[in-house]
Amino acid sequence: MAKGAQLCSLYDQAVFSEGPVWWPAREILVWSDVEGRRVLGWHPDGRVEVVVDATPFTNGHTIDVAGNLIHCEHGSRGLSCTTPDGRTTVLVRDYDGRRFNSPNDVTCAPDGALWFTDPAFGLHSPRQGALDEPELDHRSVYRFDPQTGQVERMADFEQPNGLAFSPDGSTLYVSDTSQALGGTRHEIQAFDVTEGGRLSARRLFAVIEPGVPDGFRVDQRGWIWTSSGAGVQVFSDRAEKLGLIPTPQAATNCAFGSGERRLFITAQQHLYAIDLGG
Repeated sequence: MAKGAQLCSLYDQAVFSEGPVWWPAREILVWSDVEGRRVLGWHPDGRVEVVVDATPFTNGHTIDVAGNLIHCEHGSRGLSCTTPDGRTTVLVRDYDGRRFNSPNDVTCAPDGALWFTDPAFGLHSPRQGALDEPELDHRSVYRFDPQTGQVERMADFEQPNGLAFSPDGSTLYVSDTSQALGGTRHEIQAFDVTEGGRLSARRLFAVIEPGVPDGFRVDQRGWIWTSSGAGVQVFSDRAEKLGLIPTPQAATNCAFGSGERRLFITAQQHLYAIDLGG
């Protein structure tokens, strides 16, 4: 941490904050107010703007190789894309002719493919989606190729949630948070990513408590920074617990700012930040 670093609240008027990501093309920190149905943008001068209004319960975000903002949407049950000049288009809504459950989080692989999780959370809460029966009999991680439009089912979970690649793309981490829907899992699993984007060597990386590892990020050292009921917990790539950044509310997700000099944390109505580095 930076010397004397303190956690500060940058914004506290959201209903339920999630899905933060730094958007270099706009030089803003973007995050979702899922239940407020807005995508918000924090500027370094402290201003907060509505980037996308009246959203279909948008949750997780990533930036694609072209610099566009990619959204996971509980309500539309798919992925969409917003360009830096504000144009939004639909990317994908279904797998094998059936609608997804409620895409939750997304990350961009080194080859430009978009990997995303599809738990059932949005089907169980009208505050974060729409009550409905699932059309799929599984909850999975998918790989979407924007160039071909192909969707591949890569791995199944009880309730997959956050996901991120190691810096070299050789490891994929995925959290399973079925505990939030009455299940037992509150853990992060890891896979080796082989040539061609196949997954192998599935294994338990870490059990996170208290709470669940909702969303997380991996830094350039390969450390995992994960949300939890106590705040953001930090693990080495060997699953050694290195520390905790406590937050007043349970953290839902986190994201690094430009150059990994600042960590942004979403927690209930808040967007927090704390300075990193020397």
